[in-house]
Amino acid sequence: MNDREFLADRFEAHRGHLKAVAYRMLGSLSEAEDAVQEAWLRLSRTGSGDVENLAGWLTTVVGRVCLDMLRARTSRREESLEARMPDPVVSPASGPDPEQAALLADSVGLALLVVLESLTPAERLAFVLHDMFAVPFEEIAPLVGRSPGTARQLASRARRRVRGAAPVPDPDLARQREIVGAFIAAAHRGDFAALVAVLDPDVVLRADAGALTGGLAEVRGAANVAGQALTFRRYSPSTAHSALVNGLAGVVNTVDGRPSAVMSFTITDGRIVEIDILADPERLAGLDLAVLGD
Repeated sequence: MNDREFLADRFEAHRGHLKAVAYRMLGSLSEAEDAVQEAWLRLSRTGSGDVENLAGWLTTVVGRVCLDMLRARTSRREESLEARMPDPVVSPASGPDPEQAALLADSVGLALLVVLESLTPAERLAFVLHDMFAVPFEEIAPLVGRSPGTARQLASRARRRVRGAAPVPDPDLARQREIVGAFIAAAHRGDFAALVAVLDPDVVLRADAGALTGGLAEVRGAANVAGQALTFRRYSPSTAHSALVNGLAGVVNTVDGRPSAVMSFTITDGRIVEIDILADPERLAGLDLAVLGD
């Protein structure tokens, strides 16, 4: 084995961790892959001879790459920070594969990613690296061009926003599935009262059907969300395939055998508090949904 092959093997041992960092930073699976690839290119150019902690070095490199990507995204004004749904990680109902499990460690649901999208790039970096991956503020500070104390303040500000806006889902997956099943059945029957019964009074529904239809739309309140859910009647139980979406009970809807929407449900205290729907045909085509079963 030559030096480059040895270096590649060392890098591959950290790939899953690096993609998890990048996914939390960017909310995009394809961009996360790009960030990880850029980290490999930088490592292959510099080598690891002087690197004592390769995992830590690579984590900060990926963080810097993602920060640059977020800043470029904002400066080009191609999309606002809240303009689209983060990419979902869709797994069979039986459970995620090892790569998906690594990507979703620490229960990174779509509800959390939506909140992370609203942070500034520097806040997001400080929160993700420190709170999710225990990177010291002394290592985060140079990435954002601030002092360690200021980096700590960035993470603290982000933490307050996350805690106030990202609901904590109930851990019982079987109960989650039961409530989602009740929601789908009520929507198919057109049973408004039954829909309201499984929804939190302050439930939020977000739907992203793509830029051509206006991007991300939001509906709030049990009555309004139940009314919107009545439009799901075209999805019969036979076309609503049970799945895990970012580790939570969800549904992949199909029309004529093709995926038409991925639905993620966040359930807290036995009621649905958030529904996140990706129905953008272009983005759905980029997801690996072939492994799903009923």
